[in-house]
Amino acid sequence: MLYAILCYASEDVVCAWSKEQDDAVRADIAAVQEKYARAGKLGPVARLLPTTTATTLRKVRGEAVVTDGPFAETKEQFLNYYTVDCSDLDEAVAFARELSEVNPSGGSYEIRPVSIINTRAL
Repeated sequence: MLYAILCYASEDVVCAWSKEQDDAVRADIAAVQEKYARAGKLGPVARLLPTTTATTLRKVRGEAVVTDGPFAETKEQFLNYYTVDCSDLDEAVAFARELSEVNPSGGSYEIRPVSIINTRAL
């Protein structure tokens, strides 16, 4: 089963890290990712740019409206996602737990099963 691990944290905290701090965090996270990559369980991983770069499209009274910025004001923002092929939810939770242990930004990890709709590569 594929699982998406969605990382939410305060982008104010993450964006305030020095290059050295960010590099150190990325190295710690890469070590967790490498274990799953070697096992053939890690799919796409991406870090999103800040919400100030976001564009949102939503329907308002039946019309699609495009606005700058994120859809909702929240304390934590959606910053990263991981795709992992796990045997069950317990294994996906274990992966998220390992990520949280090396990520000093705190935040939360949402774990969701993934249903593949289109397998065409970009």
